[in-house]
Amino acid sequence: MAPSRVFYGWIVVAASAAIVCVGMGALFSLGVFLKPMAETMGWSRGAISTVALLNWIAMGLGSFVWGALSDRLGTRAVAVAGGLLLGLGLVLSSQVQALWQLNVTFGLMVGFAVGAFYAPLTSTATKWFTVRRGLAVALVSSGIGVGILAIAPLARGLTSAWDWRVALLVIGDLAWLIVVPAALLIRETPGDVGAAAMGGAARVGRDYSTRQVLSAPQFWAIALTHFACCAAHSGPIFHMVTHATDQGIGPMAAATALGVSGFASIAGRVGGGLLADRFGAKSTLLAGLALQAAMIVLYLFVRELGPFYVLAIVFGVSYGGVMPLYALVTREYFGEKVMGAAYGGVFLVSTLGMGLGSFAGGVLYDRLGSYTWLYAGSFAIGAAAVLLALTFRTPRALPLLAPAR
Repeated sequence: MAPSRVFYGWIVVAASAAIVCVGMGALFSLGVFLKPMAETMGWSRGAISTVALLNWIAMGLGSFVWGALSDRLGTRAVAVAGGLLLGLGLVLSSQVQALWQLNVTFGLMVGFAVGAFYAPLTSTATKWFTVRRGLAVALVSSGIGVGILAIAPLARGLTSAWDWRVALLVIGDLAWLIVVPAALLIRETPGDVGAAAMGGAARVGRDYSTRQVLSAPQFWAIALTHFACCAAHSGPIFHMVTHATDQGIGPMAAATALGVSGFASIAGRVGGGLLADRFGAKSTLLAGLALQAAMIVLYLFVRELGPFYVLAIVFGVSYGGVMPLYALVTREYFGEKVMGAAYGGVFLVSTLGMGLGSFAGGVLYDRLGSYTWLYAGSFAIGAAAVLLALTFRTPRALPLLAPAR
């Protein structure tokens, strides 16, 4: 048999991106359902935002648990299990009659299921590349942007044509039809298909245990920066559609703005990965965090559809550009062996920021009647993320393994 011309690592990246697309797109769709659920069920925005908080907490715990399991059992098995659970959670969410049921089905089940995707799959992608690692991780991360771009308008369209229950049912079926087959394409390491990592063997570094990772100061510096970054942008993302409609923008146009922001984040992710390959992950991260903070504060002054779209695009580029970089700095510091647990731990902390930002936006709106304090607080937290990223130390360069002869 003639050898394949396509490096299998790119197939792993493509399958991973497709899985992340469906999983994260489904998770972010709750922001589209916020107003329809509030109107049909009589739930407040703050109450529904509690579901988002549970969603992100469950996802964070799932990222760490699934990440540790992927180090032992392999990412393919983890992604298949996550896909099955995701579809089940979404289908059950379409049938809920009480808020506590939505907390269980969407908040806990969907959140925990999506935890099986981004951190474990990103960790696996890093094993296939020594060069172009930033690009590979960025492409996996771009699945988040594609998911928001595709599923937000799909959810809005299905809700407009039927209702939010039909939309959740259809998205749940798509999860089963796309995630499980794509997960079966995943291979853990290049050795599984008789290949080597692109660029040769990885650098040799200290052999960390999970306990040593969790006790390292650098782990907490990375994790807390990721926390602040996500706390800053999660509220503006989650409440983008509702904030836009409050400004008089039509529901479909508002949902499309969320999709456009997600699309722009794809360019940000890929661009951030390429820049990290050239200039280093830390420098690229600092620039992206500064841009993100600046874009958040501008939401206080935008009222018209045109400027809203422009801001959504630049905001998408900024928050998208920083997201792949945390996996790169985690890999640089802690190596390949415990990457699943290490990045799963970082991602766990970051999801607490995602959940708190989304939740705080709903609570602030319910109490104060506007999103002004959401954007002001998000800007302050985003500025704090920049300061935290300045504490990152440069890892010591280590020699490459000698090539096999």
